[in-house]
Amino acid sequence: MGLGGISIWQLLIILVIVLLLFGTKRLKNLGGDLGGAIKGFKKAMNDEDKKDESEEPNKAVESQQDETQANSDTAEKVDAKVER
Repeated sequence: MGLGGISIWQLLIILVIVLLLFGTKRLKNLGGDLGGAIKGFKKAMNDEDKKDESEEPNKAVESQQDETQANSDTAEKVDAKVER
């Protein structure tokens, strides 16, 4: 028994029919296109991961700068109240 109740002979018959319908050149081109699409997808996913990793340190620096700015604003307000 093969895949899902399909025997090896039935799979071979289906393969022969597909080869007759599409031809070897078209199937070769289709396989190459499919491989290129998968490769492009993997590259895009890796680029996305690298982009996320590079943005995380920037976010930490930005939040630290925001904190510093908030602290200096608070210090200025306190100084202004003390001067009054």
